Amino acid sequence: MIGAGTEAPDRSSARWAADDGAVVARTAVAVGPHVHTALAAGPHGGEKVLLLHGFPQFADSWTDQLTSLARAGYRALAVDQRGYAPGARPDRVADYTVHRLVGDVLAFAQALGTGPFHLVGHDWGGLVAWAFATEHPELLASLTVLSTPHPRALVEALRSDPEQARRSSYVQRFRQPAGVAEAELLADDGAALREVYGDSLPPERIDSYVARFAEPGALTAALNWYRALPEALTVPSGRIRVPTLYVWGDQDFALGRTAAEGTGAWIDSHYRFEVLEGAGHWLPDEHADRADPLLLTHLAAHTAG
Repeated sequence: MIGAGTEAPDRSSARWAADDGAVVARTAVAVGPHVHTALAAGPHGGEKVLLLHGFPQFADSWTDQLTSLARAGYRALAVDQRGYAPGARPDRVADYTVHRLVGDVLAFAQALGTGPFHLVGHDWGGLVAWAFATEHPELLASLTVLSTPHPRALVEALRSDPEQARRSSYVQRFRQPAGVAEAELLADDGAALREVYGDSLPPERIDSYVARFAEPGALTAALNWYRALPEALTVPSGRIRVPTLYVWGDQDFALGRTAAEGTGAWIDSHYRFEVLEGAGHWLPDEHADRADPLLLTHLAAHTAG
């Protein structure tokens, strides 16, 4: 077994290259008894970047960013998180609390090596990134979050903005007892799950995601992130003391303007808020051409030293 927080190549699976030779390789990261499938790119000596995906996606949602980061000389790692990787799928809802997810991030960072690193998150990965930055600012060179506002700003918006409450109503659907939400989402070849993606992702990627969530226990594990939330839907988080970039699409179906604009009130460091006009929720996939330059500029301005 690979040691906790250690990266080792998955020699049975593929490597592929972008047109300019930037290579993305499949790898694996062990965290205690769990083994997380992952994708890595860039020189081992480059500054370290860890990317956290959201629901309902996997590490390959970061493929464009991995190649962009590798071209710029960064060592980037995108991990299939707890519940998404076949070898990291515990049974209990209690195994999916934010505290445990933050602990996983600590181990993922160890797989990249010692020293500060850049953390990037989208959707649920963004929520975990906010929580990690609250608890471990000393480990971060910078924070970048796509789509997801600071959790405290989101809770405030849920209380004050009926529109945000409407947008977030799907969460209760996902928190139904095990088996109920899964049956609804996977019926008719995953018709309801496919609706979540809309027409924003390539059809072949949606097909791949639906097939992976149809594996025994996979969708239950992913939905357990929602079930592990307290009734108030709060995520442990506080003030952010690392340089932060927050990118939000003004057509995001789940996360509205009130929480997005309220995020800056929780940042006590350099802060850049970028609104992508006409962009929806799936920023890493659908708007890499606009999001990646912002990410690279932010990382270059806040080197790991």
